[in-house]
Amino acid sequence: MKEERPIPPWINEIPDGAKVTYDPTYPTGRYFDRFNKGNHSGMKYYFYDPTEHGYPKREDYPLMIFLHGTGNALVGDLCINYTGAEMYASDEYQKDIGGAYIFVPVANEVQDNDGNTTGFWDEDYAEPVVDLIDYFIKNHTNGVKEKILLGNSSGARFTFTLAKKYPEKFDILVPVGTSDIPDDEILDKLSDLGVTLFYAICKHDEVFPYDTQVAPRIDKIKGMKNSFVFTPDWTYNGDKGIASINFGFEIGQHCLMNGVQMNLKFDDGTPMYECLPRGFTGWLSDELKRRGN
Repeated sequence: MKEERPIPPWINEIPDGAKVTYDPTYPTGRYFDRFNKGNHSGMKYYFYDPTEHGYPKREDYPLMIFLHGTGNALVGDLCINYTGAEMYASDEYQKDIGGAYIFVPVANEVQDNDGNTTGFWDEDYAEPVVDLIDYFIKNHTNGVKEKILLGNSSGARFTFTLAKKYPEKFDILVPVGTSDIPDDEILDKLSDLGVTLFYAICKHDEVFPYDTQVAPRIDKIKGMKNSFVFTPDWTYNGDKGIASINFGFEIGQHCLMNGVQMNLKFDDGTPMYECLPRGFTGWLSDELKRRGN
């Protein structure tokens, strides 16, 4: 019997000939054993150390900090995948970047009997998370160069929260799936400091209406000294299907980080988007080289 699925709200807007598919095609759990676990000051974290996987000890590897979305702290090790970090521990992605540390802090989320989640990322976490990052660098690395914040959904909002409170702390910001863009004054400050902003959201995002909440801010982001605006029409799965995910409400287009985890490439290796022909790792590699790494 064919499974009945809810109809996505954007179904009448998909291009002629397009198909809708319902599952990301990247492997889940394949690289979990490459991540170590830790706990400090009451917060859990995961991390990948490139020097444990064939890279020489150095003091100038970039550090990729992945901030998960709401509820992802409640799924155990799956948090590594849901936050977008897992595939970046693969040999292919690491080679593209030239080696990088990966750090995944975990919020102290709890869920009540009604399914409501509390303890997700908010301003109260800003100082503890920055302290945790500093602790990680001091205790688990020989030093790092660029610090890269990558956030998914509420983690994207928290990326901007950290950037607002600590504008000189991070070098590259990659918020994926939020309309909570800082005001002009903050963007100007980040621009003057040389911070690079890779801003990403799908134009059919079901959570944040693009036309009203995002589009009015795009020109300002484009005007920053170092920025890349990535606002594709559609979020895809690796099988070239338009992504649909429904957990009681549709979020397939909101979950653009799934595409970023696939390096913005289809399963056959072709790019999902012409503007990023070498995927996200290609863009990041170029940006790191521009910065002298």
